[in-house]
Amino acid sequence: MTTVTVLHPGAMGAGVVAQVAAAGHEVLWVPEGRSAATRERARKAGAVAVDTLAEALERSAVVLSVCPPQAAEEVAAAVADHSFTGVYVDANAINPQRMQHIAEAMSPGVAVLDGAIFGPPPGGQRTARLYLAGDRSAIDLVETLFKDTALHPRRASGAIGSASALKMAFASYQKAARTLAGVAHALADAHGVGDELTAEAQVMASNILSDPGYLPSVAARAWRWAPEMQDIADTLRAADLPSDMAEAAVAVMSHWKGDKDRYDLPVADVLAHLRSLDI
Repeated sequence: MTTVTVLHPGAMGAGVVAQVAAAGHEVLWVPEGRSAATRERARKAGAVAVDTLAEALERSAVVLSVCPPQAAEEVAAAVADHSFTGVYVDANAINPQRMQHIAEAMSPGVAVLDGAIFGPPPGGQRTARLYLAGDRSAIDLVETLFKDTALHPRRASGAIGSASALKMAFASYQKAARTLAGVAHALADAHGVGDELTAEAQVMASNILSDPGYLPSVAARAWRWAPEMQDIADTLRAADLPSDMAEAAVAVMSHWKGDKDRYDLPVADVLAHLRSLDI
């Protein structure tokens, strides 16, 4: 049995707690300053309350930080202020630069792992993936915490920061796409064609992110898509809707202005052109 401290049992954190506890490990948490809702989630998930962070860290071999992204550094700094020398897993949705800063600021002797959770809070029929990057032996230990649970550990292909980069890349599409869907439906609703938009969406291909081989055709058509996106921005403004994302798409497509009708470009070249500052 491994003793683990989870900071803190929110919706996702409680799901993680439940998986570690179900695997037969002791899970600690610190209720001081936490809400009644958090306390109830922790109780139901099987976490054991302790009075202080110092006590939790003294008893634990692993700390899992699962908190709102904006609090990641604060939580890490609180751990760094103690003499903890185990494995610290930051499983928050933060960028690679912040992750690197956390790793550098942690106390000597701590094995810091970069973690990223994909999927809903695990439990019942819901599964999620925990990508990990960092020290191999530390990853080995964390993998044992989730043996035969609904949270499946995966190893990221890189050093500290790579798991966070993977999360940023995925979320940049997932969250922006859902935001765009809201804007699209608002525009359709403003013109009374919401049902037709939904019907058209139902026959769309839904595997765009999983098919990077499609990207050369996007770059090849950017020269004519960009003016269309500008018209879309104008239409949104006329309907008193935010046009920022449409205008941003125009700016991104300008990186592909030299790829007009070049459908045979390698994917690597298409991606490299997005990194170019000379547009």
